[in-house]
Amino acid sequence: MKYRPRTLEAEILRAVTHFPAVLLTGPRRSGKTTLLRHLFPACQHVLLEDPDVVARVRADPRAFLDSLTLPVILDEIQNTPELFAYVRSRIDRHPERKGQWLLTGSQEAPLMKGVTESMAGRAAVFTLLPYSAEEAPGMTLRLGGFPEVHAAPEVADIWFRSYVQTYLERDVRAVASIRDLATFRRFLGLLASRCGQMLNKTDLAAPLGVSVPTITQWLSILEVTGQIILTPPYYENFGKRIVKTPKLYFVDSGLAAALLGIRDEAELAASPFRGPLFEGLVASEIVKHRLNRGQERGLYTFRDRQGLEVDFVVDAGNRRLLLIEAKATRTPMPDDGRSLMRLAKAIGHGAATRAVVVHADTAEYAAPMPLCPGVRSVGWRALHALLEEKPGQ
Repeated sequence: MKYRPRTLEAEILRAVTHFPAVLLTGPRRSGKTTLLRHLFPACQHVLLEDPDVVARVRADPRAFLDSLTLPVILDEIQNTPELFAYVRSRIDRHPERKGQWLLTGSQEAPLMKGVTESMAGRAAVFTLLPYSAEEAPGMTLRLGGFPEVHAAPEVADIWFRSYVQTYLERDVRAVASIRDLATFRRFLGLLASRCGQMLNKTDLAAPLGVSVPTITQWLSILEVTGQIILTPPYYENFGKRIVKTPKLYFVDSGLAAALLGIRDEAELAASPFRGPLFEGLVASEIVKHRLNRGQERGLYTFRDRQGLEVDFVVDAGNRRLLLIEAKATRTPMPDDGRSLMRLAKAIGHGAATRAVVVHADTAEYAAPMPLCPGVRSVGWRALHALLEEKPGQ
């Protein structure tokens, strides 16, 4: 499979000159190993999934580390969390040696616990999600951004089916002891049908015959393994008027479409889920853009008790906000920007606010166009250029 450059490369190369270790997390098959092996082709690579290798680590971690040639890529290190403490002690012996330990892992929460306890201040931490439209210009709503899907789009249906099965058998079982995997598989499909909606755990629990605490646990698994995005509400200056429920999206629109049984572009065009899937695509593109530049997610939703709702509020720092509505149309209308105008007015002059309707036109790099007073429109493929803009541009 031909390597595609990743936007995150620049941040990783910057980090290895300042930190002894770099930790790259993200969902399985997002391209973490490929990225590190491309950037550091001379590094020794050790996959910590081979049972023999894991057994060696657990039997004698010091001897295992002694056998390595630095710098080294330790792949899927969540399988051997005991290594963190030993790696830390070696870093502390030679803190002047930068970029020696390159670590990857697919389960963010267990990894973050190990980093917090053992590697704080010693490791630069990044998250790699599947391709963004910036990285893969041929990306579509139906196919999403997983590298292997782009390499063989004609068998995307088989790949997604296999991915779900592998994900259930490996990551889900590794994070929690779920006994009824068939019900969890139904949960994934049900969740895909709620994409773009306010999260309602009771609504999810009832048709599956499970408890709300079970749904909470399952959502946590999906979030920490990089499969879903929960956008919290934007509270600033609105207090009790805000609906406090987050909205739910899948990180990969192709996976969500596959879970909904959408097999081709014709089915997607006719699907009642096209709008929510497009909204999820926009959410994912915003998150990818920010994480690929080493930034916090900074993505929120807004809905108040009077019915004013805006899909996304992006906190760009320094009291700068970007308000976004996602519309699955190639022809946005002035009415599509009405809620953005109302929210911008409610925020007032305390923040530098831009308002944009992101629509489904596929033209690349098209400049934003005026839509209604204070609101512009732009096709989703040009979203990354928009996110780079400063107020006044």
